[in-house]
Amino acid sequence: MRAHQERFLTYLREERNYSPHTLAAYEDDLNSFGLFLAGMVGEEPDLAAVDRGTVRMFLATLLDQGYSRTSVARKLACLKSYFKFLHRTGVVSVNPAALVSAPKLPRRIPQVLEEGVIGKLMEQPDRGTREGIRDLAILELLYSSGIRLSELLGLRAGDCGSGTLKVTGKGRKQRIVPVGRPAVKALQAYVAVRQEFLQGRLTGAAPDPGVLFLSARGKAMSPKGVNLLMNRYIARVSEIEKKSPHVLRHSCATHLLNRGADLQAVRELLGHESLSTTQVYTHVSVERLKRIYARAHPRAS
Repeated sequence: MRAHQERFLTYLREERNYSPHTLAAYEDDLNSFGLFLAGMVGEEPDLAAVDRGTVRMFLATLLDQGYSRTSVARKLACLKSYFKFLHRTGVVSVNPAALVSAPKLPRRIPQVLEEGVIGKLMEQPDRGTREGIRDLAILELLYSSGIRLSELLGLRAGDCGSGTLKVTGKGRKQRIVPVGRPAVKALQAYVAVRQEFLQGRLTGAAPDPGVLFLSARGKAMSPKGVNLLMNRYIARVSEIEKKSPHVLRHSCATHLLNRGADLQAVRELLGHESLSTTQVYTHVSVERLKRIYARAHPRAS
């Protein structure tokens, strides 16, 4: 099973362009499933013998162990994708997970920053340092374009046009997204000092990695590094629970819809395959409207 698992993860990484975070989660999911199968048969599991009942039993075991419905649903999504890959490559004759239903999940409304808070957020990086210049460019691009963290880290200098970005998203699908003037200005300022990050490399270090955003040591920035930055800056201006780069993606989409943007246009900007994925942001707008109504209308309560 290990060999098939490695081939699957390689496929997701090299052909589907999955992020390191997602790949790690899928590897953990497959390891859990492998341990479950080994516990059932007491030997190397036969993937061809796995049926729908086996998959459902695995999910039930996870729920009994206290896993959240969200975690169980993700593990099922992983198995669906895994067995689809095995079926396509001839390892199994059918996908046993294809018709298994995921546990019903509560619809979560994304957390966003208010428009007024965004301005305060952009004031946080220290523009007197090269790191602050870089951080401001990251903040502005994430909010202006709504791109994912993995898409930001995959940017190269040649992907930045005049007010646009060429973004490589999931499945290596490319799209062109617009960016506002503050983001363009912040990006130009960072590009002017980018070479200084390369000068901070240790002796004998690898050459310029080519990606746009670099760490203090001249290496490609990691997802963990950007997450730490976002957590620090957002914590200075907001008390929301989530303080990840995705908050700026959510905020970008929500603010666009609040100001009358077309839902289909926002879907294309975010790189969503399905319009239903984008529709969650309309719920954010409705919740905001309800809060304003409750505060302002004389007979709201």
